[in-house]
Amino acid sequence: MGTAAVVTLPSGALLDRFSAKRILIAGNVLNGLGYGGLAFVDRPWQGFVCSAVGGAGFGFVGTGGQVLTLTLVPAEQRAASTALRRVAGNFGLGLGATVAGFIVAATHHHLQAFQGLYLFDAVTFVVFALVVLVWIPDPGLADAPSASEGARGFRAVARDRLLLALIAGNLALVMIGGAFFSFILSPFAAAHTPVGPVGIGVVLFINTFFIVVAQIPATRVVARMRRTHALFATSATFAVGLLAVLLATLTHSTLAATTVLAGVAILIAIAECGQFIVLGPLVAEIAPPHLLGRYMSLYQLSFMVGVALGPAVGGVLLGTSPDTIWWGGALALALTGAGFLRLGNRIPDPLLPTKSPPLQAASEAT
Repeated sequence: MGTAAVVTLPSGALLDRFSAKRILIAGNVLNGLGYGGLAFVDRPWQGFVCSAVGGAGFGFVGTGGQVLTLTLVPAEQRAASTALRRVAGNFGLGLGATVAGFIVAATHHHLQAFQGLYLFDAVTFVVFALVVLVWIPDPGLADAPSASEGARGFRAVARDRLLLALIAGNLALVMIGGAFFSFILSPFAAAHTPVGPVGIGVVLFINTFFIVVAQIPATRVVARMRRTHALFATSATFAVGLLAVLLATLTHSTLAATTVLAGVAILIAIAECGQFIVLGPLVAEIAPPHLLGRYMSLYQLSFMVGVALGPAVGGVLLGTSPDTIWWGGALALALTGAGFLRLGNRIPDPLLPTKSPPLQAASEAT
């Protein structure tokens, strides 16, 4: 994760100079080398090197795959393509972890089982790179900006206040909404609710299941909403989900507490569906074509920073004031939703009518 975060912004700069197809292929080759190399590690430093190579590959693949997908489809289909990409990714993560777990258990944690899994990982990355090379078209690069379009580079990106506001909002959603649930709920539930390890496993499974199942229906619902309203609803759903965690501390019934946390898992899953299908296509839409890679790399980096900061902040609160994690997080996300609403018409929205010139000016022009 650390290496992936380090290379994410440079990958955005590379994407604005080279085609996303090439970057995606290169990232998968690095993934194959890194994870394949783990099968032959017998010293700690070798493991660090292979992990760093694989992490760099994920940094390139994360941004490159997103940019390639967004540039290959029409603007009106970007939300649907993002949803489909996320469904496939989450399904793959769940299926891979399940199959790998069965293989390791069946072989009684034998070293060769882990080596085989790492080598199989390497093969899948190489096959994916070949599929991209042979069958995926190359969208090419955007035309060079004219003098009136301003400078290139991250300085131009940093001057876009709307982008920075969206990145800050996404960081809050990831750090508080997603990371608190994924990393802090389990130890909190074990210490402060009657839910045991099996129940926590069921809750996390329900969350992953609903992310896969609800993503496409959520896309259809969000398509009928203004983007500011969708982002506010996403923030509010995250907030309600976090606040509902406290209900599980009020009962001594394992079944009741597990049911409450299962409801929390569903709310968080629905909120994550809305977050991804609104913010990703929106960032791509406001990006100048020649800066799309840098815009998307900054957006991608906000996820990595949020995933890193969430457990750190949540862990401190868990040891000092556990309930503050949930009611404080809910308050912060409610304020985030209000911030999205305040952006108002600054956010481009396909549901808003386009402004037509005044009648008098139009008649004078003719």
